[in-house]
Amino acid sequence: MADFKSGARTTSVPGRAPTRLMTSLSRAVTDAEVAAAAAYFSALKPRPNLRVVETNTVPKTFVAGWFLAASTTGEKESIGRRIIEVPEDLEQFERRDARARFIAYVPVGSIRKGRTLATTGGGGRTVACGDCHGADLKGIAPIPGIAGRSPSYIVRQLYDFKHGARAGDGVDFMKPTVAKLTLDDMIALAAYAASLAP
Repeated sequence: MADFKSGARTTSVPGRAPTRLMTSLSRAVTDAEVAAAAAYFSALKPRPNLRVVETNTVPKTFVAGWFLAASTTGEKESIGRRIIEVPEDLEQFERRDARARFIAYVPVGSIRKGRTLATTGGGGRTVACGDCHGADLKGIAPIPGIAGRSPSYIVRQLYDFKHGARAGDGVDFMKPTVAKLTLDDMIALAAYAASLAP
């Protein structure tokens, strides 16, 4: 919240509505309110709400607000070099049901490739994620957990770190970590982290 409030946390996608809304919301929030929200959210036990599926083909999707939804026509298309993340039950998600679950379709082999990068650093391509995020990737003290997180969110953050759209706390640690990562590496890391229990 401090990074949103100071303007340090931006996005590589100019005008992206969720980031713009968080920035404007954070300016009106007091430090005491941030502390109270942080205490509340940190006391919640994370629960899985995502299923990662490796595949070569995915349902055709359409943009519904700020997210993708699977078409009801049954049409398929190649996944290519993408992550396609959709609600399992669109109506449940649109009702903002906290029990809504998601499917994250990822390219075949990406979880294994991501595990190798995350656990070994890929021979100097990056560093082992567990060095900072904990062996189980559930976070250590101020370092956030990334296990079970939305893979599309993880890719956006890695991309933003690499391309300078993120500033603030933690950036100095992340910049060298992402410097040599390709987009395919980011997809693989995100697929692996998302496949873990939160």
